[in-house]
Amino acid sequence: MAANWMRRTALVAACASAMLLAACGSSTTESAITPDRFIAFGDGYNDVGQKGSRYTVNNGSVNNWTLQLASHYRKTLAPVASGGLSYAQGNARITAQPDAAGDASTPTIAAQIDSFLASKTFAANDIVLLNGGISDLIVGMAAVRAGTLSGADFLAQARLDGQALAAQVRRLVAAGAPHVVVSGTYNLGKTPWALAIGQETLLSDASSRFNEALLVAINDLGEHVLYVDAAYFVNVYTSTPGVYSFTNAATPVCTSVDAGLGIGTGAGQINSALCTSATLVAGANPDRYVFADNVYLSPSAHRQLGTYAYDRLRARW
Repeated sequence: MAANWMRRTALVAACASAMLLAACGSSTTESAITPDRFIAFGDGYNDVGQKGSRYTVNNGSVNNWTLQLASHYRKTLAPVASGGLSYAQGNARITAQPDAAGDASTPTIAAQIDSFLASKTFAANDIVLLNGGISDLIVGMAAVRAGTLSGADFLAQARLDGQALAAQVRRLVAAGAPHVVVSGTYNLGKTPWALAIGQETLLSDASSRFNEALLVAINDLGEHVLYVDAAYFVNVYTSTPGVYSFTNAATPVCTSVDAGLGIGTGAGQINSALCTSATLVAGANPDRYVFADNVYLSPSAHRQLGTYAYDRLRARW
């Protein structure tokens, strides 16, 4: 499966094997750009605490890939709610509302970009970090399970959602964003959620359709856009976990059950936005787990992905 994802990723110069990929953070190439600001848009995967916590284990560590990437340049990234430039918010969809948990007040990714452009402009050394798709696929799968959407229509919608995220990439470039680092959805078919509901194949296919559509639609923007293949990286996390010092790639490390709709996968499910060091599997080391909850990544998975993104970024610009 990892090899198939690799072949589908037209814009990614990834390492040739899982072992070589694990060493990607060791490059000595010096980046030609010295970023002045990092600006982020997206969903729970990019959210650095818009409502006070992140969608991972909230244990005081560098626990989000955007923070890890910024830290390599000795920069910080804070949520807009705290005066920073990260607009990303958990459960946000690309253009549709309500969000994955049914909240119509969560700004879409398009609305997040609107908010930035309403009062700010891009500068020559800005790095924009954009992700999307996870929440939209969660909503689509909920409809499949409810019997209101067929599997075929879910896949067709995933492709349209990928095109919708591409439209936001193009918006950013047209508005003057000089360097856009974009990540689609990772392979949700590899998540504990997919395993729990028996939908590994459909979620893998939907994730692939989303990313393929995104890549095709931004293929001509190479001067300004860098695609970070989180899908491939999470595939190798789960297929060869020991290479990345993981011992558990199948179950979440958090035990923080949310009585509400949480991350959109249903009521009474684990929500890592509620997760701290006090709400972990007994005796567990969170850095040995790939997943914090049934969808979102652990701090170690985020950090390793952030370092990979840094290596890709400095090789490009």
